[in-house]
Amino acid sequence: MADTNKKEWQTCLTPQEYEVLRKEGTERPFSSPLNDLKASGTFVCAGCGLPLFTSKQKYNSGTGWPSFFDTVASNIATKTDTKIGMARTEYHCAGCGGHQGHVFEDGPEPTGLRYCNNGVALKFIPDES
Repeated sequence: MADTNKKEWQTCLTPQEYEVLRKEGTERPFSSPLNDLKASGTFVCAGCGLPLFTSKQKYNSGTGWPSFFDTVASNIATKTDTKIGMARTEYHCAGCGGHQGHVFEDGPEPTGLRYCNNGVALKFIPDES
């Protein structure tokens, strides 16, 4: 759906999903039910369904947003974001270009990274039992 136009995105996303995924907005901290989710499964892009993280990569960073120390290989793309007056690494879904969040170098081992994700930009697919 990377080539989907603005009207198509607006019809398939909620207003909050559209604000975050297509306009690079940020949801309020501690507002996503995914922040406290501890179930086993896969976190996929809410825009196109591409797997971005697994539950084994998730941890509680205390920041108020779902956080992960690693990603599903090759499924994100990064760019430099200077919107708040400082350089940060922003990441997007490699499938549809939907904004997910920012990555910081203050996460746990083994990567030392914290992928700080907007929960509204993700859907959770539980593992089949």
